[in-house]
Amino acid sequence: MKKTALFERHQALGAKLVPFAGFEMPIQYRGIVAEHQAVRTTAGLFDVSHMGEFFVSGPRALEYLQKITVNDVSALAAGQAQYSAMCYDNGGIVDDLLVYRLPDKFMVVVNAANRQKDYDWMASHLIEGAELNDESASITLVALQGPAARRILNHSLEADFDDLAFYHLREFQYKRQALIVARTGYTGELGFEIYGNNEIMPIVWDRLIKIGEDFEIQPAGLGARDTLRLEMKYSLYGNDIDADTNPLEAGLGWIVKPDAGDFIGREALLAVKGKLERRLVCLEMINRAIPRPHYKVFAGEEEIGTITSGTQSPSLKKGIALAYLRKGFTKSGTEITVEIRGKQMPGIVVKPPFYKAGTVQD
Repeated sequence: MKKTALFERHQALGAKLVPFAGFEMPIQYRGIVAEHQAVRTTAGLFDVSHMGEFFVSGPRALEYLQKITVNDVSALAAGQAQYSAMCYDNGGIVDDLLVYRLPDKFMVVVNAANRQKDYDWMASHLIEGAELNDESASITLVALQGPAARRILNHSLEADFDDLAFYHLREFQYKRQALIVARTGYTGELGFEIYGNNEIMPIVWDRLIKIGEDFEIQPAGLGARDTLRLEMKYSLYGNDIDADTNPLEAGLGWIVKPDAGDFIGREALLAVKGKLERRLVCLEMINRAIPRPHYKVFAGEEEIGTITSGTQSPSLKKGIALAYLRKGFTKSGTEITVEIRGKQMPGIVVKPPFYKAGTVQD
């Protein structure tokens, strides 16, 4: 198993380490619920160095990214970020991703489990005048998330990030080493993702933990990352989206910009627009019950869909889930049941997100 540059820090903090996407990663430290609540109330610090970072440069870099991603990359000014996706010709999702525009190039951040697949896909569609480089192995990425994140970051890096807007980034020098500080995240809280080389980032991690002690920071693992993103209806590739789903049925139509140009999958998505047979929706359980992936969803005796992600929400203290439901059953307020261990447990379709008190845009 691969190890991130922060592996020894995780061991020292008593993390429970598990295999994930080829890496030995912390699933939890004190416990998933405690780490989840820390992110919602103070701050949590995640090692997400297993993610993939590709750099696209050259005179036709923008043209290339317009072709291979579904959002409008031309709308980005230097210093801005964008959530997007890549699709196959049939509209199925290759991966969801972030595109960062730097002064002279672009950084594309992809899911850890898809890194090689994504690189191969992007390389197979590369055009003359654009260069693609995978620099994932030389980059360490940490995510500082929570209402206290900005204060911790300012004190730790001895700088002022108060004016860094949502989905913007800043290139920054710390101890004469280059960092990229981006106001992005996967939790629904105010947060920053910090990219740097494998030598400087353990120092940055230590500094954030030390300064963060006064703000009750907690190191947080992949377990809390999953419950936090689910409360916000943030999709997870391999669960909620994959090659057999398209962005429109997944509720990601807002990132699909067919008027921006002829991207891969555009014609397929235009063909199904307004004709979707299912949609990804939010379900809340009425009684005490925990829905899990692959559980079947019913309306009366009729099977209408399948759960893709589910958990007991630490914030709401109830079972929540994402599920693809058939057309006609996706409206908020629709009563359903979920088959759990042979019993039909009542639930209801609700508007996203589940958790509505997040500080993400503060």
